[in-house]
Amino acid sequence: MRIAIATDAWTPQVNGVVRTLLRTVEMLKARGHAIGLITPDQFLTMPMPGYSQIRLAVAPRAGCRRRLDALAPEVVHIVTEGPIGWSARRWCIDRGVPFTTAFHTRFPDYAAVRTGISAEYFWPVMRRFHRPSATVFVSTQRLKDELGYRGIAGAHLWSRGIDASLFHPDGAHHPALADLPRPLMLSVGRVASEKNLDAFLELDMPGTKIVVGDGPARAGLQKRYPAALFLGSLSGEALASAYRAADVFVFPSLTDTFGLVMIEALACGIPVAGFPVPGPLDVIGAAGHGPEDRLNEAVGALDDDLAQAIGRALGLRKRAAAPYGRSFDWERCTDQFVAGLEHALQPGEPRAATAR
Repeated sequence: MRIAIATDAWTPQVNGVVRTLLRTVEMLKARGHAIGLITPDQFLTMPMPGYSQIRLAVAPRAGCRRRLDALAPEVVHIVTEGPIGWSARRWCIDRGVPFTTAFHTRFPDYAAVRTGISAEYFWPVMRRFHRPSATVFVSTQRLKDELGYRGIAGAHLWSRGIDASLFHPDGAHHPALADLPRPLMLSVGRVASEKNLDAFLELDMPGTKIVVGDGPARAGLQKRYPAALFLGSLSGEALASAYRAADVFVFPSLTDTFGLVMIEALACGIPVAGFPVPGPLDVIGAAGHGPEDRLNEAVGALDDDLAQAIGRALGLRKRAAAPYGRSFDWERCTDQFVAGLEHALQPGEPRAATAR
């Protein structure tokens, strides 16, 4: 297939969306698909208000149309509901080219955290954006059901995977964590208000709290929680070595659709602690034995009291998590993605032709 991928999230951003895209593009090319990318680095950009590390394309519509005309894709995958995403959506509708979208980010919840406005105010925008999409990719069945309730139909499962050659229990431990008071409680991800890191960092617990990642909230959190260790962004072997060194992985977010970092930690043999909300429930499960309660040993603990979840997770056998983490395979995820694109190409009246 000739596939165009239009995204407002791209390098040098470091997050689950970008990492998923990079891996998926690599896998698609290896399977012989022709991939064209529409990304922010192809346009004049400006910092996103309130989040200077993310740069948004300025007035990308004309440039996006030129690039898509040149690529002449059979199908377009639109990753984000940003300026590039809206521009690509408009081109697809005007040209009658089938396209798919993804619900990677709970934008209504994130916007509510940042603005103080109810998330309900933002859902109509999400419905409008995704309505003409032939396939709306979601990472979990729970999210698929929620979008159906919200009036966003056509959802198709597209899970997440890990690089098993990188994320595994055997290997070096990060040297910066070698002599710290234990237990080592690690959180990895974007350091931003919607990640709810205060709920983790404010806990009065023995040991050392460690944060890997960067973002607009980092300076303020470092000032408020001087006992915590902030390592900044890590990738590759350095990130894997940080996972391996930890005693528990803490995922305090209440708004993630999945949480790629959770399965990376699991693959490194580290149990996960979090709240019983979508994302952790879909990976860890209410009782810690997976979402379908089929695992022989618990791989994490969820509780409305995060300290209780951490305490229970610390009592689990660490390496029990590794086989479950390895089960999240990128080949299977790519199969799901290709199936969704093929569905968009099936004959029939395209949804894009009837929606503006």
